[in-house]
Amino acid sequence: MLQDIWNHRGLIRSIVLREFQIRSVRALWGTLWLVLQPAAMIFIYTAIFGRVLGAKMPGGSDKLSYGLFVCTGLITWGFFTELALRGQNLFLEHAPLLRALRFPRSTLPISLLVIAAINFGIVASIFLVALLLSDHWPGLVLLGAVPVLALQSLLGLGLGVLIGTANVFFRDAGQIVQVVLQFWFWLTPIVYPVTIVPEAYRGLLAWNPMLPVISSYQRIVLDGAWPDWRQLLPMALVALLVSGLAWLSFRRLAPDLVDEL
Repeated sequence: MLQDIWNHRGLIRSIVLREFQIRSVRALWGTLWLVLQPAAMIFIYTAIFGRVLGAKMPGGSDKLSYGLFVCTGLITWGFFTELALRGQNLFLEHAPLLRALRFPRSTLPISLLVIAAINFGIVASIFLVALLLSDHWPGLVLLGAVPVLALQSLLGLGLGVLIGTANVFFRDAGQIVQVVLQFWFWLTPIVYPVTIVPEAYRGLLAWNPMLPVISSYQRIVLDGAWPDWRQLLPMALVALLVSGLAWLSFRRLAPDLVDEL
């Protein structure tokens, strides 16, 4: 599979370039929307919840604490949801390509991952510059975000492929996923610290595989501490399980995808 992906790297590059070319042509501000959309969400949540929840943050005396908390969660959550939401239409969008050419279909999920990673890299780079200018640079522990990001990518891409495969046969799958992601967002400590959740309900949050991911990023940015690797272990198992299930189902149903499309 890796050899096929390498041999068709030109196709992956063409798909990625086409995505950004279409965006620049159809949107007046092009890639700038990648920054404006999360910035608007960060401003809204900070304006609405900042005064109430800011005081409940660890180190809440710092006026920037809650803003950095929300930024960290929203930016990384955006990367995860882009993989899942764009994955739901991955095969539908490339139906003409799938019908017309014979090529390793695994290049399509890789193209999705590359596009989402570039988008995330643009927004994350601006956020890192903001950390540096605001004297909140986390230092060497920032390297701890790399394995966390890898696990998050594995989970998000696996979900995206599963949803995309199901959406070819059952078009309601995409709509269901959007509703699920809305609930999932509020069940993840992105705009609120987990410390305000009553003890009786924190056990339920522990079943959320994105909880240790978001918490790890927040530890790095706000506390300058390395992620809790033991806390990430169950999430790593979930990510491997989901990605393995996605790959098996994708390989098994790949011939039927073309017929259905």
